[in-house]
Amino acid sequence: MSVGQYCNRHIVTAERSTEVREIARMMRHQHVGTVLIVDRNGDKEYPVGIVTDRDLVVEVLAQDGSPDAISVNDVMSSTLVTAREDDNFWRTLDRMSAKGVRRLPVVDKDGVLVGILAIDDILSVLAVGLSDVTLLTQREVAKEIQRRQ
Repeated sequence: MSVGQYCNRHIVTAERSTEVREIARMMRHQHVGTVLIVDRNGDKEYPVGIVTDRDLVVEVLAQDGSPDAISVNDVMSSTLVTAREDDNFWRTLDRMSAKGVRRLPVVDKDGVLVGILAIDDILSVLAVGLSDVTLLTQREVAKEIQRRQ
């Protein structure tokens, strides 16, 4: 199982020059809680930071700051934990836990942004896995009943 199999390929991105108010608008219009901040080189995007809805609350609203006076650089987390799309899913989950991150950008071998792995994606994978285990157990019982009739 690789990270690339389960990461979300729908990514909302912005450049460092984007105003904080615009980041909030993007989140609202795209129905996301995260915007990845990127440096662009042609059509390729390289992640350099991340802004979450929580960052906007803690760094702007809770500080009585004006969204017009605060830059994306002031709000974004720039110490990124990333994963490559071919990284092992379970090891990546361990890294996320060890680093205390709920979302991480997924990049290809050249560092180009290809997706994001969020706790929601992980919960979906786990839910499907648990459902499969439940079905297995139910089928085993049904088989046993059928054999012993």
